[in-house]
Amino acid sequence: MTSSRISKLVGAIAESATLAVDAKAKALKAAGRPVISFGAGEPDFPTADYIVEAAVAAARDPKNHRYSPAAGLPELREAIAAQTQRDSNYQVEASQVLVTNGGKQAVYQTFATLLDPGDEVLLPTPYWTTYPEAVRLAGGVPVEVFAGADQGYLVTLEQLEAALTPRTKVLLFVSPSNPTGAVYSPEQTREIGEWAAAKGLWVVSDEIYQHLTYDGVPFTSIASAAPALADRVVLVNGVAKTFAMTGWRVGWMVGPQDVIKAATNLQSHATSNVSNISQRAALAAVSGSLDAVREMGVAFDRRRKNIVAGLNAIAGVDCPTPHGAFYAYADVSGVLDRLQLGSSAELASLILDKVEVAVVPGEAFGPSGYLRLSYALGDDDLAEGVRRLQEFLA
Repeated sequence: MTSSRISKLVGAIAESATLAVDAKAKALKAAGRPVISFGAGEPDFPTADYIVEAAVAAARDPKNHRYSPAAGLPELREAIAAQTQRDSNYQVEASQVLVTNGGKQAVYQTFATLLDPGDEVLLPTPYWTTYPEAVRLAGGVPVEVFAGADQGYLVTLEQLEAALTPRTKVLLFVSPSNPTGAVYSPEQTREIGEWAAAKGLWVVSDEIYQHLTYDGVPFTSIASAAPALADRVVLVNGVAKTFAMTGWRVGWMVGPQDVIKAATNLQSHATSNVSNISQRAALAAVSGSLDAVREMGVAFDRRRKNIVAGLNAIAGVDCPTPHGAFYAYADVSGVLDRLQLGSSAELASLILDKVEVAVVPGEAFGPSGYLRLSYALGDDDLAEGVRRLQEFLA
């Protein structure tokens, strides 16, 4: 009897498209090619000095050389509870917080804790590439609910209602969005939250871009907008985007105590505690000033305006102005028609080969016909990358 060397479950996982594009771009750069990458969602700023110094001090303290509680350092859990009250207007206790190895672990463990085989998750689309894979790994079934550029990439209550089935258990809510930068208004957030509560659904809300909004558009936490969700909402977050700490790998889950306790049990067997050094750095970040965050926001806002204007100057490109995060999500169906190409994946490959610009095709986030460009890179690289795109696609 023969069997596959790789389990069906793991063998079915798609590689992270965003990381794959970033890895290819970095490999080409290392080979001396002048590649400009709009691939990974990673701020180009260094982590603030006071955070780095907290980590250096922690590394010298022998108490951080040992195991610590799987759920996270007590003082960090307290600080995250306070940060959730400050930034999400949602009051929780430290016992409702689980510190994870980055936001990805928080996403996976949330679905693993909530889903049984066959449970359906409403997945507003375009989606971050990891969401459907995390749902499937947990035994769930992602149900895509698509909103295109004509809707500003925002799904409607009518669309959610149409996708609802007796097997629906969870709604994933992401605002500001990766990959589109779309932000739901306070009214839309409240309506969706109240609808989910009335249907008896769980809501998993990814708030990792909560500090990155523009044009006076507010961030609204669905947990505070719809109080009826209180016992059926899990927030996932982390320090990666807000504090330019992608490599430090600290995220968290916030939710009902029974869910957090169960997820902690899972983490105790999967990874145990997050690095104490990184946790001490995260403590300095979430407890400190947001001044550096605001400075980054000013740079991102400038780049946002430049990249949207540059992309919309290309015939066949429709790029709505994003109001959050640091991504431009362009509908390039007109370009595909003009160049007689079959997919945005084909277009992205052509762009990398011909003008050495790395972008992520829409297939990574749902339907073909789109490109995602992160503007979390330097102003000069952004300008040169857009110039190359304009010349090539003219």
